[in-house]
Amino acid sequence: MALQVGIVGLPNVGKSTLFNTLSKATNATAANFPFCTIDPNIGVIMVPDPRLKKLEEMVQPEKVLPTTIEIVDIAGLVKGASKGEGLGNQFLGNIRSVDAIIHVVRCFADDNVIHVDGNVDPVRDKEIIDTELQLKDIESVDKKIDKLQKAAKNGDKESVKGVEILKIYKAHLDSGQSARSAPVQPEEKRFIEDLQLLTAKPVLYACNVDESSVVNGNEYVEKLKEAVKDENAQVVIISAKIESEIALLESEEEQQMFLQDLGLTESGMDRLIHQAYLLLDLITYFTAGVKEVRAWTITKGTKAPGAAGVIHSDFEKGFIRAETMAYDDYVKYGSESACRDAGKLRLEGKEYLVHDGDILHFRFNV
Repeated sequence: MALQVGIVGLPNVGKSTLFNTLSKATNATAANFPFCTIDPNIGVIMVPDPRLKKLEEMVQPEKVLPTTIEIVDIAGLVKGASKGEGLGNQFLGNIRSVDAIIHVVRCFADDNVIHVDGNVDPVRDKEIIDTELQLKDIESVDKKIDKLQKAAKNGDKESVKGVEILKIYKAHLDSGQSARSAPVQPEEKRFIEDLQLLTAKPVLYACNVDESSVVNGNEYVEKLKEAVKDENAQVVIISAKIESEIALLESEEEQQMFLQDLGLTESGMDRLIHQAYLLLDLITYFTAGVKEVRAWTITKGTKAPGAAGVIHSDFEKGFIRAETMAYDDYVKYGSESACRDAGKLRLEGKEYLVHDGDILHFRFNV
């Protein structure tokens, strides 16, 4: 199942424009009124990786397949959503399934673009969404506490422990903080896994700015950064309008010239995608052959058999070993055979932790 990142925010902050650009799609209607996105739009985005292009040049394969992430554009949220206001419950239901959240915050002033609350205030906007998500999470936690308390009365030790941990989450949420920062041990998080708490998901703030602020930001961006400094969250400056213009340019050369004219070295889209990838604690390994050069997504800390299983379950079940080369060695020596001759091709077993950029060839027997 593809990893999913949800784009959320108040109405008219630029979510659909951002989605269209990220996924190179045109199916998310961008309009100057709330709720122009009614159903969640889902697109597939390619994770930009210059290493893949270099491997293509070296191997000359029949095809090249980058790694991807699904991105979900979810209807704008308004105050009272946790109680069903606006598209409330529909929004909150859609967001439960995503692995991480890109929270788009409006950080530009424009009298021609309506703001649902009348004026631009990124900290207030962020807090509105935080509050609605927290209120919904409190409902979920309360229901599970009631359920576990019944089992705890019968002396079930796991239920007793569960009630104790869930009460920590409840107190944390009641204080206006998100579940992701609750003071619990990693192994204690198992008690909320089935709840898919909205505020337990990792978050990336995308500050949507005007063209003049795309390099250094503005006062709105600084206020948001100050507000989230203790959240262990990333903040990315981006102009959805500029990115949509870049996406219309046909060649990579034209895009680079456009970026240079703005004083940028890479697009906001690329920065955003990379940060989302890192947010999920993911890394990339490659397979490289004449038929196909391909990037594969795994979680950091995955062992070789698990990495093989991403390709096919049979690879994991019958795993024997992984022939492994580091990307830098492959580029330096120019081929697999040259890496072997230089002693840079290694045979790794079941306990090997795959590194970002590894080029792997799996041996298996089923």
